Amino acid sequence: MAKAKSVFFCQNCGHEETKWLGQCPGCGEWNSFVEEKVTTVKQKDRQSVKEAQVVPLTQVTGGDEVRMSTYNKELDRVLGGGIVPGSLVLVGGDPGIGKSTLLLQVCRNLSNNKRKVLYISGEESLGQIKLRGDRIGDFTEHLLLLCETNLGTIRHVIEKEKPELVVIDSIQTMYNEDVTSAPGSVSQVRESTNILMQMAKGLELSIFIVGHVTKEGTVAGPRVLEHMVDTVLYFEGDRHASYRILRGVKNRFGSTNEIGVFEMRREGLVEVENPSEFLLSGRPLSASGSVVVCAMEGTRPVLMEIQALVCSTNFNMPRRTAAGIDYNRVNLLMAVIEKRMGLHLAGYDAYVNVAGGIKMNEPAADLGVVMAIISSYKNKPINEETMVFGEVGLSGEIRAVNMPEQRVLEAKKLGFKTCILPKVSLKGLDKIKGIELIGVGGIGELNNLI
Repeated sequence: MAKAKSVFFCQNCGHEETKWLGQCPGCGEWNSFVEEKVTTVKQKDRQSVKEAQVVPLTQVTGGDEVRMSTYNKELDRVLGGGIVPGSLVLVGGDPGIGKSTLLLQVCRNLSNNKRKVLYISGEESLGQIKLRGDRIGDFTEHLLLLCETNLGTIRHVIEKEKPELVVIDSIQTMYNEDVTSAPGSVSQVRESTNILMQMAKGLELSIFIVGHVTKEGTVAGPRVLEHMVDTVLYFEGDRHASYRILRGVKNRFGSTNEIGVFEMRREGLVEVENPSEFLLSGRPLSASGSVVVCAMEGTRPVLMEIQALVCSTNFNMPRRTAAGIDYNRVNLLMAVIEKRMGLHLAGYDAYVNVAGGIKMNEPAADLGVVMAIISSYKNKPINEETMVFGEVGLSGEIRAVNMPEQRVLEAKKLGFKTCILPKVSLKGLDKIKGIELIGVGGIGELNNLI
């Protein structure tokens, strides 16, 4: 006989306890435990243990998997070159940011190239999917639609139709009849993902899963969901803005440093092949506190604008605000400016922003933040045809960063005339013509440039 018992799961990390706790011992989150009924079945007979054979690594062949292109260059870049057969991909993001739209576009591209695709929706009706599809374009008969939430029925349909790609929208609506808890619960999400993973590996088909996110920006449900899948993709950007950034958080088949940039239009998400030009559009000219920096996203250099506003404070403790860049890093750089350059910033409020809502965590942005703060403090604009990059140390030195040549070439391609960079990075850049390179060894040399 099956025996039911109550188990408490942490909604944040999936930690399991036999009783309710105020704070999760696994992740430290408060009031995150929920009670769920779990049915256990006694194992009648121990199954016989099969003989397992070990194989030396040198005798293993393969590794050169044949990828399936999505016919979307930005998505292929983030995936590492295309879709790997038998892979399980999780796509997360805020509501309304474009997850379903992008995946429906991928289904259209593949179906138009005579690949069988199955789109399974547990949230929308066939009519709603049809309305979104009419905006995207024409579809062929190779795209099949299914509105179902029962995983048993879904498994039967997949085994019958044998598609090359399956899209599940979304994992929180799927349920397994063997699990007694409600759809969207920790147990259901975990078991549903496990069944989909077995189907992907056993049938050698690729499955895309849409996952809702919490207000903290993580996928709703246990974090074990991210550990089970092969690839985790996150959509970034303001849903009210026109651009979207797709970033790989985990990828077993490629790099996690690449990003894809899209623009939301009426016909769907359109690729932005030159994100630097897109992010710099509308940049103010001859304005103090504005400087262009270059960040590397994988192998792609991306130019973006850093803005700073320094003004006298009306409080005993000055305010420090940072958007798109680490707040503690801004405080550290302001302390370096005050100590090494003698600028009295303790009586000024400082606001630093990366224009466009982009998040920049690379140390190469340090020099841009320092120059933007100094420019706003002195109220002297930096030449709009100047691009900067470099890491700033606590002694005020400008340290080298990786891939300086790619950064300079990107600035030259977009028409910048001057590049301020670490002096130690000038070696090997003599062959680049058409752009003036200014090497600086410390922030004290910036007084002559601003």
